[in-house]
Amino acid sequence: MAASIFRNAGQILLPVKFAISRRLCLASQSPPQLHGFSNLDSLVSAVITAVTSCASISNCRSIHCKVMKSLSFSHGFIGDQLVSAYLRLGFTKDACNMFDELPDRDLVSWNSFISGFSRRGDLSNCLNAFSAMKLETGVEANEGTIVPLISACTETRALDIGTYIHGFILKFGMLLELRIANVLINMYGKSGYLDGASGLFEAIPIPNLVSWNSIIAVHVQTGKPEEGIGYFIRSRRAGIKPDQATLITTLEACEELGSAKLAEAIHGFLFITGLDSNLTLATGLLSLYSKLGSLVASQKVFSHIRNPDSIAWTAMLASYGVHGKGKEAVKTFNLMVKEGVAPDHVTFTHLLNACSHAGLLKEGRAGLLSDAYKLIISMPMKPNSGVWGALMGACKKHNNIELGKEAFDNMLALEPLDSRNYLSLSNMYSSAGLRKESSEVRGLMKKRSVIRIPGSSCIEHGKRIHRFVSGDRSHPLEEEISKKLEELVKKVRGSGAWARTEFVLQDVDDEEVREDMINKHSEKLAIAFGLMVSANLRMPLVITKNLRICGDCHEFAKVVSRLEGREIIIRDKKRFHHFSNGSCSCRDYW
Repeated sequence: MAASIFRNAGQILLPVKFAISRRLCLASQSPPQLHGFSNLDSLVSAVITAVTSCASISNCRSIHCKVMKSLSFSHGFIGDQLVSAYLRLGFTKDACNMFDELPDRDLVSWNSFISGFSRRGDLSNCLNAFSAMKLETGVEANEGTIVPLISACTETRALDIGTYIHGFILKFGMLLELRIANVLINMYGKSGYLDGASGLFEAIPIPNLVSWNSIIAVHVQTGKPEEGIGYFIRSRRAGIKPDQATLITTLEACEELGSAKLAEAIHGFLFITGLDSNLTLATGLLSLYSKLGSLVASQKVFSHIRNPDSIAWTAMLASYGVHGKGKEAVKTFNLMVKEGVAPDHVTFTHLLNACSHAGLLKEGRAGLLSDAYKLIISMPMKPNSGVWGALMGACKKHNNIELGKEAFDNMLALEPLDSRNYLSLSNMYSSAGLRKESSEVRGLMKKRSVIRIPGSSCIEHGKRIHRFVSGDRSHPLEEEISKKLEELVKKVRGSGAWARTEFVLQDVDDEEVREDMINKHSEKLAIAFGLMVSANLRMPLVITKNLRICGDCHEFAKVVSRLEGREIIIRDKKRFHHFSNGSCSCRDYW
């Protein structure tokens, strides 16, 4: 299909019809006066400034009218600037009419026109304009033409059309243009075709910083953080000096990998190069440490930020919240306001989440769930899935199935394809002994084609991330891990914490089989491995879980923290759980 797009351009891509018409002059908001200037240059400069900063369509039309009376559209490319302003404001018809009025449309004019559509993600009009340029004028495309076309394909995930444009680029020998190669890398990478992106990158004789940033970003953003880090290391060896974009993406890769050691190495690099004073990077670093379980490191980074902005304050507040430190989050909010930094809706959302994570909603903790529900629905901002999830956890704890189902319905409205929402409801039914209802929820998942993500837990040791899945027997130390886990299970069950097999989601009737299955959940395997290989008793075990932790594993971690005298930190998809001396920071609300 893509191959025929430009071959049959006259039939498929009908050229944009530019009807010649005069714009009605609608003056408002005190448009600039075009008199009182000593020379033409200063007048043109003032008009261009007015056009580029124009924020209303009426003002733009008024300037357009006055230019027609007092100037030429060719002066300082004023005509092209007006076209761009109309497109920026979303008035395509005005932009097309303005473009038709331009007396001498050259390549710069066409490129500006195509770029305006591209910035709006309007691929159809980008192609229409490109077709019109080729058919009506015969003007040869250059880098300024191709880059916005590829960018529009990337924005709309139109890989088929982008592939055809790639063929056009090869035909006319334009692939050596570095900007074109870079946007192609971005297009293929963001479309999930990493082999194509990597092939293009390797073909570049001397990649520039943008090339490196593109290849790193597409790997990190498509779930390949290790490869992204590999390209970052290669860029350093090639003598490339990273910028803010490089390092933000690298911090994202550290988060995906769950590697605290790698985060510390990046932090060291920032410190040595003086980039730790960069507010955006410092904020990203404190968020990273928080997500890796080191709240103390987040606090240290925040304390060294000289003038934190709203984003930095909110990031610190959110870090306290996700670690169950609701009181510290409230204190941070009060300090933020005291320092004169204005909170926004994101700040309030994180503050609310912090309170729900820490169990600070007294109504919910006392079991007065209907009052908690009334509080949630009367909030000034729309509650997110984290808030409804906290209410659902309280409903499960107090066996309020009806209200729990209401919370589930609200979670489902926000995240209809998130399998964790269905599993939470299934777990609540299971906890209440409602096996039939629990099974029906799993049936609903199948009916709606909701993909259940397999549970996995990761722990860092020996410069490696060790990943476990339920019943995993692939680890080189599998025998030792199984022996250690068996020993732990015996201790935990012997202490009175019986297996809560209602959290087994598979349809298995044999109770012994169900208990064996839940005893081999990925969190338990990771805990057993961590205790087996870590010699420093003062260092907490930090485990990352890709789903919400189940009730049995939550209870298991609490008991192990008491019996083994070790702090255990488990980061699940919603929050951190700090287990110490037999209790959890979430106070059993999650």
